[in-house]
Amino acid sequence: MAVTIPFRRELDFSYGTSAEIMPGVRRVIAQNPSPFTLYGTGTYILGTGKVAVIDPGPADEAHIQAIVDALEGETVSHVLVTHTHMDHSPGCRLLKAHYDAPTYAYGPHGAGKLEQGVPVEEGGDMEFEPDELIRNGDVLEGGDWSVECVYTPGHTSNHMCFQLREQKALFTGDHVMGWSTSIISPPDGDMESYIASLNLLLDRDDEVYWPTHGPAIEDPKAHVQAFIAHRQEREEQILKCIDDGVHIIVEMVPLMYVDTPEFMYAAAARSVFAAVEYMVKRGELRTDGEVNLEAAYYRV
Repeated sequence: MAVTIPFRRELDFSYGTSAEIMPGVRRVIAQNPSPFTLYGTGTYILGTGKVAVIDPGPADEAHIQAIVDALEGETVSHVLVTHTHMDHSPGCRLLKAHYDAPTYAYGPHGAGKLEQGVPVEEGGDMEFEPDELIRNGDVLEGGDWSVECVYTPGHTSNHMCFQLREQKALFTGDHVMGWSTSIISPPDGDMESYIASLNLLLDRDDEVYWPTHGPAIEDPKAHVQAFIAHRQEREEQILKCIDDGVHIIVEMVPLMYVDTPEFMYAAAARSVFAAVEYMVKRGELRTDGEVNLEAAYYRV
């Protein structure tokens, strides 16, 4: 039986305006819609007076101005970055022109992999360097808000979620979204880390998730459990492909992603590769040469 994920895509919003989405939390959505961002990047503002900004978004002057307009008479004390894809962190540099607030992140693009000696050279905001490094369990405090840092590598190796402790609201970046699953693209993306990070969330007491893209997730644990089951189902599909004589990832994708438009196949192949890489690591699959996107894979 196919896994059913309770996706939600409906969202009532206007570009360039700030909306209070729950007490002490505002959101401004950038006008950068795409198949990877849904309606665009949602920048969150925590607190009042001296606020924190989560994910300033792309290098879009209009979006940054909308954030500044929303904060008239207020100041920014912290800029929090979930990760360093181009729709999340480049806006930090533009926001610096308005507020001299430090940026907080796990590290630059690829930081989690660089610690393991794995180079990551593309696919992100290579100019971003956080002013302050943060780690899992760190607590940041502002005037009327406090945030716990929750390290969730997988989508990227430097991905960090942030819990607004006063509301038990977790800002999940691209780790868990309500409208879509996340693309896991090696070498920076890592399926083993991603599954571990999903399991980490099951042990927490968060009451609502606010992803950077799309609507809130109001039943977090059920959603995360569905995501884990979905990845297990993808592994079963890979094994079926191999049993049916399909051993190359690019040939598996059309069979596995039957409802996905063809222009998304390249991204889907990256996530299949991440799953295959994890299955090889667990000793379930093998290849005759290097583990890469073009190799042929077989059951062990």
